[in-house]
Amino acid sequence: MSLRDNLRQQSSMASLWERKKRAAKIVSSLRRMFPEAGIVLKYSNNWELLVAVILSAQCTDKKVNEVTEKLFKKYQTLNDYITADQKEFEQDIKPTGFYRNKAKNILAAAKMVKEKFGGKVPRTMEEMLRLPGVARKTANVVLGNAYGIVEGIAVDAHVMRLSQKLGLSQHKDPVKIERDLMELVPKKDWFFLTYGLIEYGRHICPARKHECGSHPLTRIYPKAASIWP
Repeated sequence: MSLRDNLRQQSSMASLWERKKRAAKIVSSLRRMFPEAGIVLKYSNNWELLVAVILSAQCTDKKVNEVTEKLFKKYQTLNDYITADQKEFEQDIKPTGFYRNKAKNILAAAKMVKEKFGGKVPRTMEEMLRLPGVARKTANVVLGNAYGIVEGIAVDAHVMRLSQKLGLSQHKDPVKIERDLMELVPKKDWFFLTYGLIEYGRHICPARKHECGSHPLTRIYPKAASIWP
């Protein structure tokens, strides 16, 4: 290895160590601010959890809860989804946006859950990713909340934005951001980190231009004050 390569490697290791220390401070601060941070989607079983998470794509949790309050009364069993009329189901979920694609995925997932998984939502990342409409974010949320199984970090819009703003990742792709966060944060904090950042984004640092120089996490990473949104 040349001297230049050696110096570059040392710089990279120093940068990683710096980001790990920053991430630890961020997690600690989030735990103090939001000790009860967790999922706000409403559901009564694992299948309803999966439906709610799929509906939450490009939609607020508040709106999803408004829709599912009626939806879960109308469709009470897995078989209700399997026998549902797709056009009618589309109208039932229309306020969540992208309703045609969501309806197609949810109803197809219902059939797969019954035929391939014995009527139960899968318990592994590999199996979850086989379901229509399910990517790593959805799988992480469902596995963590349904079974307490943590295989990664769910990267939603808040987590994506704040990870970039706080210098924890330079990527825009959710999978690459998740990989960066998993390298920086101990596994015991993976599940909490998602919900801590979501609460921070909702209540302290929203996705619109504002003055955030005095925000708690900006004190940890001052450069965040100049990064928008």
